[in-house]
Amino acid sequence: MTEARETTHFGEQTVALEDKQGLVNKVFHDVADRYDLMNDLMSGGIHRIWKDAMVADLAPPKTGSRPYRVLDMAGGTGDVAERIINASVGYAQVVVADINADMLRVGAERAKSWRFPAQASFVEANAEELPFPDSSFDAYTIAFGIRNVPRIQQALGEAHRVLKRGGRILVLEFSQVDVPGLDSLYNAFSDRVIPPMGRMVTGDGQPYQYLVESIRKFPSPPMFSGMLAEAGFKRVKHTPYTGNIAALFSGWKI
Repeated sequence: MTEARETTHFGEQTVALEDKQGLVNKVFHDVADRYDLMNDLMSGGIHRIWKDAMVADLAPPKTGSRPYRVLDMAGGTGDVAERIINASVGYAQVVVADINADMLRVGAERAKSWRFPAQASFVEANAEELPFPDSSFDAYTIAFGIRNVPRIQQALGEAHRVLKRGGRILVLEFSQVDVPGLDSLYNAFSDRVIPPMGRMVTGDGQPYQYLVESIRKFPSPPMFSGMLAEAGFKRVKHTPYTGNIAALFSGWKI
């Protein structure tokens, strides 16, 4: 008898759990060099405001008696890391981790022109099996990346493990629009505009079809908040942005 393989979703497709990471990697390999441009086009630049709000909520310190270390997971292009470092006026030390080497390549190249380039390092890492010691970071951030992880609960457990006691997790992710009228407009834009736009800008619309579908498969805010609690985080809350197109989730390791 053949043992049944565990499955998960890859957009609207059902795939073997162990195959999803490779499929996701190909998506981001294909779009790495124009990833931030497409984010600007898809969101009208609003993703920048959401990321600014995320970093403002984190409020990294500008001074202290010991280093302030942040793990920015799935942060390949470095846009969140740069915000954190600038907000701390060069005090924060940010490890940008991503499973995709192409995304890291883009981020590391861009970091050369940052105001505080020495405060960032770029590490290829899997969110489900982080290569960092227990209790080694003051904060863990991930923006629009957790939905691409095959084993989300395992990744949240790893986030909890590498955080110091008193450390904080911040997860920025697309959510479920809850404003009547806006939901239908958003769905129409996602289905009819984003994949063709992706094809025009990057030469391939398929990665953006996946991204649209992956957003719809992501757990609801109450469900994802429950997953954070299950991972051990306390004082979990979520803040909706722009009619809940996106949401910021936060929790503490106490």
